Amino acid sequence: MLGRKRSYMPPDTPPDSTSSGTVRTATVFRLTVCFIVLVIVTFVTVEGWRAWRDYRQAFVMANDSVTNLARATAQHAEDAIRQVDVLTDALGERVEGDGLASINVPRIHALMVQQARIMPQLHGLFIYGPDGQWIVTDKAITPDQANNADRDYFIYHRTHTDRNVRIGEVVNSRSTGEPIIPVSRRLNNPDGSFAGVLLGTLRVSYFVDYYGDFKIDDKGALVLALRDGRILVRRPFSPAVTTQTLADSVIFKRYLPTSNEGVAEVKAVVDGTYRLYGYRALSSYPLVVEAGLSRESFVGPWRRDLIKTGLYLLLLVGFLTGFGFIVLGQLRQRIEMENELRQAHRTVQEMALTDSLTGLGNRRKLDMVLALEIRRAKRQGYPLALIMLDVDYFKRFNDKYGHSAGDDCLRRVADTLRKTLKRPADLAVRYGGEEFTVLLPDTSEVGAGLIAQEIVEAVRALAIEHSEHPLGIVTISGGIASCAPATGDVTPDELIKAADGFLYSAKNNGRNRWESVDTSSRVGVSRQGAQPQ
Repeated sequence: MLGRKRSYMPPDTPPDSTSSGTVRTATVFRLTVCFIVLVIVTFVTVEGWRAWRDYRQAFVMANDSVTNLARATAQHAEDAIRQVDVLTDALGERVEGDGLASINVPRIHALMVQQARIMPQLHGLFIYGPDGQWIVTDKAITPDQANNADRDYFIYHRTHTDRNVRIGEVVNSRSTGEPIIPVSRRLNNPDGSFAGVLLGTLRVSYFVDYYGDFKIDDKGALVLALRDGRILVRRPFSPAVTTQTLADSVIFKRYLPTSNEGVAEVKAVVDGTYRLYGYRALSSYPLVVEAGLSRESFVGPWRRDLIKTGLYLLLLVGFLTGFGFIVLGQLRQRIEMENELRQAHRTVQEMALTDSLTGLGNRRKLDMVLALEIRRAKRQGYPLALIMLDVDYFKRFNDKYGHSAGDDCLRRVADTLRKTLKRPADLAVRYGGEEFTVLLPDTSEVGAGLIAQEIVEAVRALAIEHSEHPLGIVTISGGIASCAPATGDVTPDELIKAADGFLYSAKNNGRNRWESVDTSSRVGVSRQGAQPQ
């Protein structure tokens, strides 16, 4: 439409002054929620970090414990065997020097008895001839037909020239029947041929008692094994365990080939218990010790503490959550009350700015919006138009048809104005009595004339009977004032007065028409809307 820009659509009412209160209340609500969530997350994070720290500390302490246990048991085993090694080495040198044929049996027996008495780990000392017969021992009685040629260590020394001490698997003593660990070495004749075996036996019970003194959990384990995995001693001990091997365990297959000592958390092949093991291979002898603490021994206390802390934390979180719900509920009620009050305020405000008969804005609303639109038009540089309208011969209409018909007529005219105005920015108000005003932001005088012409024609098209009117129907007259606030100062009263002046000019010139003038240029040339014949 000529002179009418459709892109600009300012509000037809001023902003709600109470909206900032809603924003503030909503902000307080969000901040309260964020604070409660932040407190809960902080507590959970701190307790989570503390639980992880305690777990790592428990693991480190268990690591240190199994490392120390492995070192202590390894040193104990090495010392016990080294004493027998040194003793048998010295005794073997003496026997070989004297020769087995001329050995002084009573004297060697007394020496063996003396050494066995001062070495608690020693079960016995034995010298066997090349055929396995017992030559001398520390024991008071020699069994009849005693012969050890079938023992593994005897067969080994008979077939190997190796002079080093050899540690064998656990066997039961033929002199006492108790389980022993054989520590043996080969004896040679002066020509290097096999002369027999010198044997020192270690009590398995000696190691069992020593391992039993350590304060470890009921599911803990201490193991002494040969390098090939065969078990010599284990806590807890049972005779059947000495027939088992650790060759297929994770420590023997994965860790020992790359490191002689370390710590590993693995599942035991003997009883299937998960333990943290400290392992150590002896440097002087083909032995390995393992010291294991069950995972439950150091994770269990941590888990119980975690559960206790979790319950306290759950209670705290529950309290904070409950408190938060109470606070948030009160805030929500306050927000709802404030919204209801704002809604009531807006309703009252709308009622105060709305004409009760026609539903259009009233004169007070026009005064508020017109001042705002003049300032906005001046700031943004667009024109502004105002149309004053008056129903022709309305007093005669009331006198002829009554006030009820008059009210109905005004309502129909108001509805026509609403339908004619297409933009939300356009404002139609009942100025008073039978007078109406249309405010057209961002509209030139030409565009306002088109709107005025459309209103005049639309009211005439209603064909409301008016016998006191020369045309016999209700018509309307209008006056248009337009301005460009950016090029000069103009006040609301000046704009209304100018539009009102041209309204009365239209009435004086025959009614059912509109007239206008360019208010900003102060030129008093009028243009008239055509009047139908």
